Amino acid sequence: MNIEKTILIPTYENFSFEECIWFLNRNYDDCLHSVSKTGIIKAIQINNEVYLISLKEKIKSIEVEILNNNFNEETKNLIVSYVKDWLDVERDIKPFYDLLKQNEKLAYMVEEYKGLRLIGIEDLFETLCWSIIGQQINLTFAYKLKRRLVEKFGTAIEFNGEVYHIFPSCEVLSSITIEELREMQFSKQKAEYIIGSAKAFFSKELSKEKIKALPDFISKHKALTNIKGIGVWTANYALMKSLRESQAIPFGDVGLLNALKNHEIINERSETEKIKELFKKFAGWESYLVIYLWRSLAEMKN
Repeated sequence: MNIEKTILIPTYENFSFEECIWFLNRNYDDCLHSVSKTGIIKAIQINNEVYLISLKEKIKSIEVEILNNNFNEETKNLIVSYVKDWLDVERDIKPFYDLLKQNEKLAYMVEEYKGLRLIGIEDLFETLCWSIIGQQINLTFAYKLKRRLVEKFGTAIEFNGEVYHIFPSCEVLSSITIEELREMQFSKQKAEYIIGSAKAFFSKELSKEKIKALPDFISKHKALTNIKGIGVWTANYALMKSLRESQAIPFGDVGLLNALKNHEIINERSETEKIKELFKKFAGWESYLVIYLWRSLAEMKN
């Protein structure tokens, strides 16, 4: 191993690399990272250069190795920042666990899913596209559509006989046609929404920086839903995954509703007041509660 290409990122209490690997794998065919029992390999783009990074668990740290490129101090800092944000490494989630312990039906999660973090998606445009792709179809087919889109229009690099992909840029997707996406089995509506979103980002009408600069959650949410094809669920998902807005709850999400029923918090999906009452008790940690409830679905299937 070339020590010059290795970085150690400290981890703290209540961080589980194993849970990160579980979340990024889940037996779905995600083309934007490669996961094994011991680590993660992912291609990322920094300052127009593509870096292939390998993540492995070490004692109280994550070992990040740059596999394909030399880097300077600035690039190193950007890679460290990317990994910390992606895996939400530095957040102290003990206050969230304290709240879970107060709920008889959810307290088990503290030990059962200990160290699970809200795995993010740094690129807001990618997050919105993924939300649009996944609307009203099962996840298996959604990942197939995503792979087709990424393999045809995204950036790719080869390393040791394996190909690693980066999600297509808004510039590229703003110039494609609806027919091209229809040929890949995208619905006409999804194709229109993806291309429309790409044009909004490419024209700078929309950007992560602009959304972050808005004064409150409501204005951020409205800025997203003003774009055709970005509804309430999509906006909430994007704000949760890309901007880490704690109060972004994807109300109406089928998985979330099923998890709430499984825990006997609601009896019917229409019991919105009961759902709101639960999330009020987790103010500041609403999005983490969503992630842990989604996590519970895997156990319910077993």
